[in-house]
Amino acid sequence: MSSFIIYPAIDIRGGKCVRLVQGDYNQETVYNENPGAAARAWEEQGASWIHLVDLDGAKAGHPVNDELIGEIARSVSVPVQMGGGLRTEADVERLLTLGVSRVILGTAAIEDKAFVRKVLQEYGERIAIGLDARDGYVATRGWLETSEVKAEDLAVELAGYGAKTFIFTDISRDGMMGGPNVEAIVSLAKVSGQTVIASGGVSRFGDLERLAGHREEGVGGAIVGKALYTGSIELSQAVRELERR
Repeated sequence: MSSFIIYPAIDIRGGKCVRLVQGDYNQETVYNENPGAAARAWEEQGASWIHLVDLDGAKAGHPVNDELIGEIARSVSVPVQMGGGLRTEADVERLLTLGVSRVILGTAAIEDKAFVRKVLQEYGERIAIGLDARDGYVATRGWLETSEVKAEDLAVELAGYGAKTFIFTDISRDGMMGGPNVEAIVSLAKVSGQTVIASGGVSRFGDLERLAGHREEGVGGAIVGKALYTGSIELSQAVRELERR
């Protein structure tokens, strides 16, 4: 039986744990002044991975909160994955050295194929590809721009370079608590032949159940943010329930 992992999301902006609505930097809610405390709380509640996003880095085009992210990674005993603004090999190497287990490349996957190919060859499974899509097309630069590239086509190409893990976000669903785009997620897993982690729109336990029902087809987990912070999903209970099945 393939595993299905819940990744609690900690989005960092200005040193705090926040959530944005559909990536809009003007629609921000602060959930915790201390992202490290949030990570430790999720670990205590049964998280087997933590998902960190450097929102300042995504906007700036280079990691901004890397020291803080390293501190968080070292303060928990579960692995941490991180994305936001990684555009160079030095960025990737630095975050992996700071204690991050897996880094996520987003904009770079479209704009600099040579770089992505090189780090996939060098670091293998420690690299995940973040595919953020608007109407099936990849969006870049913190969702500020939409490309001419279809998410599924890019996934097939990058799987050919050695990508094993994709994180798929349907931007229209993010932060809206309306449920994930299960069809698109399953389709991406089938087309690429790799593991896809769902991101955006998970708002209740039933969404996790639906996604976990496709674990044999390559849906490997879900990143959950707002629903955990508002209490509409209780992490320890969700982890227990999914393990029981």
